Amino acid sequence: MLAAPGGLGVGVEDVVIHDPEDPPDAHPGDLVLVIGARGRSASGAIRAAGRSGAAAVAVKNGSAVVNVAADAGIALIEVGHEARWEQVEALARGVVDAARAGGEADSGEVLGDLFSLAQTIATLTGGLVSIEDTASRVLAYSRAGDEVDELRRLSILGREGPERYLAMLREWGVYQRLRAGEGIVRIDERPDLGIRRRIAAGIHAGSQPLGTIWVQEGAHPLTESAEVALLGASRALAPQLIRHRTLPSPELRLREDLLAGLLDGRVDAESVADDIGADPGKPAMVLAFSLPRDRAATDRQLRRAELVHLITVHTAAYRRSALVSVIGGRVYALLPDLPEHADAPILALAKEIVGTAQRHLDVRVRAALGGVVPRLSDAAASRGDADRVLATMARGHETADVASLADVRAEVLLSEVLAFLGEQPRIRDPRLTELRAHDAEHGGILVPAVLAYLDAFGDVRRAARELNIHPNTVRYRVRRAGEVSGIDLDDPAQRVLTQLLLRL
Repeated sequence: MLAAPGGLGVGVEDVVIHDPEDPPDAHPGDLVLVIGARGRSASGAIRAAGRSGAAAVAVKNGSAVVNVAADAGIALIEVGHEARWEQVEALARGVVDAARAGGEADSGEVLGDLFSLAQTIATLTGGLVSIEDTASRVLAYSRAGDEVDELRRLSILGREGPERYLAMLREWGVYQRLRAGEGIVRIDERPDLGIRRRIAAGIHAGSQPLGTIWVQEGAHPLTESAEVALLGASRALAPQLIRHRTLPSPELRLREDLLAGLLDGRVDAESVADDIGADPGKPAMVLAFSLPRDRAATDRQLRRAELVHLITVHTAAYRRSALVSVIGGRVYALLPDLPEHADAPILALAKEIVGTAQRHLDVRVRAALGGVVPRLSDAAASRGDADRVLATMARGHETADVASLADVRAEVLLSEVLAFLGEQPRIRDPRLTELRAHDAEHGGILVPAVLAYLDAFGDVRRAARELNIHPNTVRYRVRRAGEVSGIDLDDPAQRVLTQLLLRL
């Protein structure tokens, strides 16, 4: 999205393809895909779409016509040059059709997918399916005939379970069993209460409940594989409900896109500052937060969404114009309009965020402070600093959960020197390459001994303690490494080079 003069709340009614050689044929609410022209050659089609009241226009090389779209008062979407238009049309039309099916304009893509899945589950189980969230609100349901019981009828009409029936299900322990974990819960038929036989399964992300799938038996018995199909469906639905729960509002998405665009150079600092009410000429800083990757993807997504909310609240309290966004699995926070000497209060803010997150999310959170940059346009440099600090922390060079570049500067600079050496084979010493190759073939004992010896400034006993071997063994291995490679560790220059290159 390169331009949205009317905001992100403009409705899309249909998807149409326009070839600039054909007469304009767009209507209000259309998403117009301009094929056969890209960049400035699509200007005429964009103006025509704007005059027709179309919702948006999609073109390739759209960055060349941002001003044209803005003047025409129409949203502009850029399509990647390698994308095929028939695929773009199918994707866009699928989202619009799904929104119609779900009947929810603000989250049609997610709910449309849920309605489709509900119908698939109904086919596999032979029953009538409804999908609810943890508050018993009906998110989607399958088609049904006259065999709907009173519980299902009232739930769908009211878009949530009727309290009288919910109270009975709670009393019978149904919800307790659904929340307890993965498995099928069976509810017997109760004609006196208007309840037919049904089976249900909880939807979970790790140990966290997300919702429930209900399958009511209709005019015919459920299929023999109904319970297996329901269990599989409960697992497959977890990512969908996470999307439903974590999908931000259009306004929040716009603010997230602003920060992402600023940090990767797609949006200029003046435009961002104007939108958030900040001074582009004042100092700014970027904070980066990371979660461990040792949890299931669905669980990590939920915790990341909660972390975003937590960071948003804390940073907004510190700076009204703060922006928060998720980029590449990390959460970034931009703090503009900073006063002089802001490092100490921001460090305290980061520690407060991390401490609160770890208490409430029950997971280790790390935070890195980028450097304070003199103006908003340099925010990408601050983000780069924060990324370098997080990478150093991930390698175990910093045990604290919050760190700044000043805390790990030596480790960061060393890692960048090593990265440079790794990309420049011509400035490596071939003797050390030979030593590595020899050592790999003969037990890999010489290189660790040399590194431990150099790290200990030549203190053999200290190196021996580090390797848990006898000092004489260290002396022998260091001497043997010199014989194999021809490196003279008494020479300061060779000693420094050896220590750097063997760390690669």
